[in-house]
Amino acid sequence: MAAAGGSPSIVEYFGGEDGYRCGYCKNETGNLSHGMWAHSMTVQDYQDLIDRGWRRSGKYVYKPIMNQTCCPQYTIRCQALHFQTSKSHKKVLKKMLKFLSKGDVPKVVSEEEPMDSHIEDVGACDFAYKGESHVSQSELTPLGVDHAERVENEDQDTGEKKEEGNVHKVESDSLRLHADKETPVPGEPSRSAKGVHAPPKPGKGADLSKPPCRKAKDIRKERKLQKLLQNQTCTVEGSQLQAADQVFLLQNSKSKTNQPKTIEDFVFVSLPDDAQHKLEFTRFLCDSPLEAENAPNGPECGYGSFHQQYWLDGKIIAVGVIDILPYCVSSVYLYYDPDYSFLSLGVYSALREIAFTRQLHEKAPDLCFYYMGFYIHSCPKMRYKGQYRPSDLLCPETYIWTPIEQCLPLLEHSKYCRFNQDGKAVDEGRIKELGRVRVLHKRTVMPYSVYKKRRKGPSDEASVQQYASLVGQTCSERMLLFRS
Repeated sequence: MAAAGGSPSIVEYFGGEDGYRCGYCKNETGNLSHGMWAHSMTVQDYQDLIDRGWRRSGKYVYKPIMNQTCCPQYTIRCQALHFQTSKSHKKVLKKMLKFLSKGDVPKVVSEEEPMDSHIEDVGACDFAYKGESHVSQSELTPLGVDHAERVENEDQDTGEKKEEGNVHKVESDSLRLHADKETPVPGEPSRSAKGVHAPPKPGKGADLSKPPCRKAKDIRKERKLQKLLQNQTCTVEGSQLQAADQVFLLQNSKSKTNQPKTIEDFVFVSLPDDAQHKLEFTRFLCDSPLEAENAPNGPECGYGSFHQQYWLDGKIIAVGVIDILPYCVSSVYLYYDPDYSFLSLGVYSALREIAFTRQLHEKAPDLCFYYMGFYIHSCPKMRYKGQYRPSDLLCPETYIWTPIEQCLPLLEHSKYCRFNQDGKAVDEGRIKELGRVRVLHKRTVMPYSVYKKRRKGPSDEASVQQYASLVGQTCSERMLLFRS
């Protein structure tokens, strides 16, 4: 999904070698990241960027310097189609249902998981506001297509490939919604070697080396099946059946009641007529650098940034900000009324967003992941994201997705890890031809090879090389890098 008929992404790269305050360990200069200001961005470009470890906070898009920053932040995604609700998740969902139907309010608020499931954006805000762009809109509006093509043709003699695609004035069809509060892929299969599960330290979650707990009724059922298999025949209502047939009947009897409940069974359940409370949801396109887009095989609501509003008895109690992208729903931020913290709205909203992702998948088959931002193992309060299973972490060197179970033992030994255990594997999307990076200079689109000849003053090749290596060859050829 490219911006063939729409506006291209326009970004302004800032670098970002200077350290700033970490929102997790409170180190005053330990938080290191690269950043750029997105004047506009297509949903496909942002999808490709987050699959390379980038993340947005408003219009500021940043990528932690993983092997240097004090608290490495690994992109985490949940496989929404295979999501399994944990015991603590079910507690949150049941708590909400009891409150809505009967008005029950828990006496003790659970502290198993933080309320705000997207706290990492707060940690990036200090730098975000420092790097805000002051470029005027007129400088960002490319000239006509004929002019751009004429400039790009200058490079034909050097053998550079001519850039294709039309360039249009940057516009946004998004419906603007201003909140009272400032709101700060198909995935590749893992090629990593299997990891050995190490027993967790006390208070750090379930022991992954042990099999999951089983219900007593499941154990009784298995024993009964084993007993039946020991007999050659058995009688059911006077007729002779083979043991295998009897087993089949037993397995399929009351199959619905024996199946574990899905997340939809909790989220979309009908409330009784005399329910004490009413929870409603509305969704609006919101202001963001992402260009709203509709596609024939996409979700009915289209792609872009949305506010999901939670209304309780006519009063708004929470707003979630999500990005709907070609392969995922990316959760950006959540803010809420603290008077309703007893409902664990951070966890509840994440579960609803997972259910929403599964819903969108029915119309958009490629959309099947739920991105939760960053997983920060060195910060115990941020480990709860690993409880949304099954989930994967992004290798910071090869950008291959790796099951979190294989990553945790490595992270126990070192806060920075290369998850891909194939020593020969490299970043397949790495920059190979710097001259093909697209540049927007004096309202003219040109490849970097042409801009380099025209530029006056000291060379900026090192900065452009760094930018291109971080965004990758594909994005560097699609997005426009603004140069003054």
